[in-house]
Amino acid sequence: MQFNFKEIFTVFMVLFAVIDIIGNIPIVIDLRKKAGHIQSEKASLIAGFILIVFLFLGKSILNLIGIDVNSFAVAGAFILFFIALEMILGITLYKQDENASMTTAVFPLAFPLIAGPGSLTTLLSLRAEYYIENIIVAVLLNVIIIYIVLKTSAKIERFLGANGINIIRKVFGVVLLAIAVKLFAHNIKALFDIV
Repeated sequence: MQFNFKEIFTVFMVLFAVIDIIGNIPIVIDLRKKAGHIQSEKASLIAGFILIVFLFLGKSILNLIGIDVNSFAVAGAFILFFIALEMILGITLYKQDENASMTTAVFPLAFPLIAGPGSLTTLLSLRAEYYIENIIVAVLLNVIIIYIVLKTSAKIERFLGANGINIIRKVFGVVLLAIAVKLFAHNIKALFDIV
């Protein structure tokens, strides 16, 4: 077991920034209005399950299609880079399709909002650099935070206001940008065997 508080904290912050549950509070509130209520426990558990399953099986899936983890991590670094740009500049580069079946709030929430392409790619990118047990702890901590945010989304929005949410998004965007650069640099070296 290689539990490391610094690693857990770094991975937690990366996933927290990518999932961006605070920035998604307006979407959560909109879903609550459309669906009547949100099954916070169910959405959090399903998202956590998807993330952990992908953490273990993602590498095997990549091997099946002949892609190594370093290549995937470099691709993941690009995705993180663009997500960070969206957060910092307040632009939309990736537009999600509107799902017609929004009557049950679990599915648009758990997937793709929480366990979406960004967070799944990030998990495999992180796996190339950090110990798996630290990633699992960071995922579980994020699931707890997601549950708390989903439960108290209306209160958080009232407390932070639109400006507060924007400031948080921009701060996490800068953190994410720095992490994307680090991931890219580390994995590009491994990819080209530069020592």
